[in-house]
Order: sequence, then C-alpha cells, then structure tokens
Amino acid sequence: MTKVGAQRASELTGRSKSTIQRAMKIGKLSFEVEEGGRRVIDVAELERAFGLLPQGVAGGSSVAEDALEIERLKGAVKVLETQLDAAREQITDLKVQRDLWQKQAQQVLLSNQYTQKQAEDLKEELKERERRAKARRQQEITQRMQSLKGGNENKPGTAVAGIWSKILGRAA
Repeated sequence: MTKVGAQRASELTGRSKSTIQRAMKIGKLSFEVEEGGRRVIDVAELERAFGLLPQGVAGGSSVAEDALEIERLKGAVKVLETQLDAAREQITDLKVQRDLWQKQAQQVLLSNQYTQKQAEDLKEELKERERRAKARRQQEITQRMQSLKGGNENKPGTAVAGIWSKILGRAA
C-alpha cells in the first residue's frame, strides 16, 4: 500500500513527528527502510496505531486522503516509468533486429542480381555453343557432300555438283 515518511505521518495522524519516531523506535509502529536509509510507514499501519485525522474542512477532503492520493499517484508514476523503460528497451531491440533484416535483405538482393547475371551469361554461352555446333554440323554436311560429289566427277551432272560443293564450301 502507500508508504509515507515521519513528517507526512505526523500530518496524517495529527501527532508530532517525535511521537511518530518514538513509536517506531519502541516497536509500536512498524516501518521499512528505503534506499538511502529513509524510514517509511505504511498508511494502513498509521491508521491501525493512531487513526487518521477526519476529513478537513477545506475542499471537503482530509489531509489523509490527499496524502493517500499523492502516494497512489507516486506509485502510478513509478509503474509508468518502469513500463516506459521496458518499452524503450524493446524499441531499441526492434531497431537492431530491423537493421539486421535490412542488411540480410540487401545481401539477398545482391546475390539475386549476381545470380541473374550468371544465368544471363550462361544463357549467352549456351547460345554460342549451339551456334558453333550448328555451324560444325553444316560444315560436316558440306564436307560429306563434297566427298560424295568428288567420287562422281565422271558421271553426268558432276560439273553442277562441283559448283554446288564449291558454293557450299565457301558458305561454310
């Protein structure tokens, strides 16, 4: 619940600060020690030991209610600050992850571009091989025709065949 110091406890109960401190010293009032050595008392413990002052005349609310509201708000602020810190850490982590994903995506894109270039080069190489193979086949056909026609020179029409073989030989 809400915890207050000795000065605030005296305001809530209407007792003096020395009375509150004496009650803590003799054990009539339990308390906790915060970081820095400050002693704080739970408001419920104050109410048990001394009772809280009734509602004040000004504004219709008591000093105790105001103190409780202030302490509640302080607690809420601490919770919100903790949540804010956690959110900031999460944002930082997400930014780091985003940067890593972007770097990986760029590497994949560059790899794909390189792979695409390799594929285009391979395609060109295959076309060139196919063109050479076709030219080689055409040359072999021409050589066969020449060899076949070369053996038929004494037969009629061999002059025409010789001309054709010369033409085909030059084309190859």
